[in-house]
Amino acid sequence: MRVHGEVSDDEAAVAVVGETVPSSPPPASVVQPLVVGYALTKKKVKSFLQPKLLALARKKGIHFVSIDETCPLSEQGPFDIILHKLTSKEWQQVLEDYREEHPEVTVLDPPNAIQHLHNRQSMLQEVADLNLSNGYGEVCAPRQLVIMKDPSSIPDAVAKAGLTLPLVAKPLVADGTSKSHELSLAYVEASLPLLDPPLVLQEFVNHGGILFKVYIVGETIQVVRRFSLPDVNTYDLGNNDGIFRFPRVSCATNNAEDADVDPCIAELPPKPLLEKLGRELRRRLGLRLFNIDMIREHGRKDRYYVIDINYFPGYGKMPGYEHIFTDFLLSLVQSKYKRLSGS
Repeated sequence: MRVHGEVSDDEAAVAVVGETVPSSPPPASVVQPLVVGYALTKKKVKSFLQPKLLALARKKGIHFVSIDETCPLSEQGPFDIILHKLTSKEWQQVLEDYREEHPEVTVLDPPNAIQHLHNRQSMLQEVADLNLSNGYGEVCAPRQLVIMKDPSSIPDAVAKAGLTLPLVAKPLVADGTSKSHELSLAYVEASLPLLDPPLVLQEFVNHGGILFKVYIVGETIQVVRRFSLPDVNTYDLGNNDGIFRFPRVSCATNNAEDADVDPCIAELPPKPLLEKLGRELRRRLGLRLFNIDMIREHGRKDRYYVIDINYFPGYGKMPGYEHIFTDFLLSLVQSKYKRLSGS
C-alpha cells in the first residue's frame, strides 16, 4: 500500500493510501455486465451518481440500477452488488432477508453493521478499544459522556465523570440527517442545562482548527483537510458563558486544501498509522464504505483523535472518486470469481 502525494492544483494536499490498481475488465469467463442495484435517498442519488461516475462506469461495464422500494426486492435484479443508505427498520429487515436468500450478492454494507454507527456512543467505543499506537503515533477517542434525559442533571454528571470544559455536544443518534451533524460548544458549567438530550458530550481537544476527513473505500484511503472549530484559549473560557451552536462543521464548503495554514497543523497523518487504523476499523466494524473525522492534538505531533465515523459519506466530494469507486466495485466481483474458481 502507498500514499500518493500532492497530485495536482485541483487535488492539492490530498493523499491516497492503498493499492493503485489499474482498471481491468472482469475475468474472461464473465461476459455479462456488473449490475449494481442502489437504494439511496434522492439527495444521495444526486450527490453520488454524478455524470462522471456513470460515464466511467459504463466504459468499465458497470450498470447502476435503481431499486424500487415498493416492490419485493427478490423480484428485482438480478444484482451482483447492492449499494444502500436507507435507515428505516422495514428496509433493513428486507435487506437482511434478501442477504440470507441471495448470499451470492454483495451488500454494501450489512445493515446490522451499519447500525453500530448510528449511535455515537458505540461508534467511538471501537476506537477506544483499539488502543492503537505504533512508531508513527497513537489514535484515541475523546473522553465522552452520554446524557439521555433531564438537562438539569448534566452538570453533576459531568463533574462525576471528571470531564473538563469546554465540551462539544452532539446528538446521540447519527442517522445522516442535517440535525445529526449539528454541534454545540459549552464553555462553562452553568450553560450545560441549556443542552437538549439525548446527546453525547465530548471533551474539546485543541487541534489548530483543522480536521482530517479520512475516506475509506474498501482498502483504499483518501485524506482531505477541512476547517474545523477554532482552538479555545483562557480568554475564551473566561468570556463565553452560553451555548454556541454550529451547523455542519466539516462539510466541503470548509475546504482547507489551499489555505495558508501552519505546516505543522496542516501535515497529513502518517501513512502507516492510517493504514493500520483503516484495516482495524474495517475488521471491527464489518464495513467497507465509511469515513473517519480525525484531528491532531495541537502541540502533540503524534497524538490523534477520532471524533466521528460516518457510513457511506459524501464520496462525490472526494477528488477522483469515480475512478476509486469503479475500481473497487470491479475488485469485488473479481475476488468473488477467484474464490468460486478456487484460484
